Amino acid sequence: KLACYNNTRCLCYSHGYVKKKPFIPKSASKVPREIRQRYFKLFFEHYLQICSTVDEAGGKARIEEQSIYDRCGSKNMYLNFAVKTVKKLRDHGILLIFGLILFKLWVGLFILGCWCVCVVFFCLFVFLLFFFLELTGDVLYELLKDYLLTEQQLIENNFPRPNPEKNGGAIFHGVRKKVFSDEFQRTCCRCGEVFTVSSGKHRLKECNYHSGRLLEQRGKYSLLHVHDGRKETLDGFVRTLNKSPPSDKKHGIYALDCDMCYTSQGLELTRVTVVDDKLQVVYDTFVKPQNEVIDYNTSFSGVTEDNLKNTKTTLRDVQAALLNLFSADTILIGHSLENDFFALKLIHDTVVDTSILFPHRLGPPHKRALRNLMADYLLRIHQGDVNGHNSTEDAIACMELIFWKIKEDKKRRKW
Repeated sequence: KLACYNNTRCLCYSHGYVKKKPFIPKSASKVPREIRQRYFKLFFEHYLQICSTVDEAGGKARIEEQSIYDRCGSKNMYLNFAVKTVKKLRDHGILLIFGLILFKLWVGLFILGCWCVCVVFFCLFVFLLFFFLELTGDVLYELLKDYLLTEQQLIENNFPRPNPEKNGGAIFHGVRKKVFSDEFQRTCCRCGEVFTVSSGKHRLKECNYHSGRLLEQRGKYSLLHVHDGRKETLDGFVRTLNKSPPSDKKHGIYALDCDMCYTSQGLELTRVTVVDDKLQVVYDTFVKPQNEVIDYNTSFSGVTEDNLKNTKTTLRDVQAALLNLFSADTILIGHSLENDFFALKLIHDTVVDTSILFPHRLGPPHKRALRNLMADYLLRIHQGDVNGHNSTEDAIACMELIFWKIKEDKKRRKW
């Protein structure tokens, strides 16, 4: 039995053995010690039920808690991971109990001589076990290795690559657009017209070829000439780091999606969402653009002026959080991830891209839209909202497409 008297940390057992319960030491921390201690206690109580000794339970609980803490860059990320871990441990406990019940039932049928029923029952049990466990954790990580982009594919698909001659610099191998003698000239990425900016500002003239209806947006023009600009400034990039495997020996599998708006310096990040292989959001934040916003691009991104009004998170904050969450071996999944990486100013090598995994019938540089992939393969309507898509839905959609692809490929291999 677990008990605590006079605020002392102790474990009391019916046989009289008393030992102090492990606890999180005081230290300067990005997560309050009280919160860490609360979840450590939950982990400890779970492992106490399945471990033979208190020391073993305490050691496993400490490793579990420390692994979560090391991967998180903020209190909210810690809480997100901790809650999911508690649920995972409880689910594993339920699965273990269910498995024991099924095993005892199978043994009983075997003793009674119900051979046919035993065979059917055993096959059903193996199928259910395979169905629930095949696309999780280490198994999924190993399966995804077959779909990783090679270095040549990263270059061919215009992913940012590290610049060996400049710290924090990137190299863009794609075809650059026309270079102008006038440094203030730009090409509108909507209508293709050449326009001139003035001291970093946009030209106050309508873009007549902008798609969509004429919309009035408070304080901003939706029909101005805009340019991309992301590949014009190839500094300020960060690269995911080589890290020793975490305590659970899982480098992580995440799907990523970003939203962007047009500013006076081109496209800039406004939102980033990361989901894990359980389709749970582990990081989601709006981001404050560095420059004046020309068009929030709401019809495509769903991000509005009100969403960013009180946002203080910067691109640097996002980079720090993602470097904490990811390692160089983390598998990142997304649709046309090169665009997201340029917006994040992130260099990462371990990538699975659904736009390449499901190629367009006309070949590069054509790419199929994510909503079309969802309709064709998962038979679902995606991004049906007239107010633009949702980055969480897009990230989850990419992960679900990968699950479908793996299962279909496994079926073909069996045949």
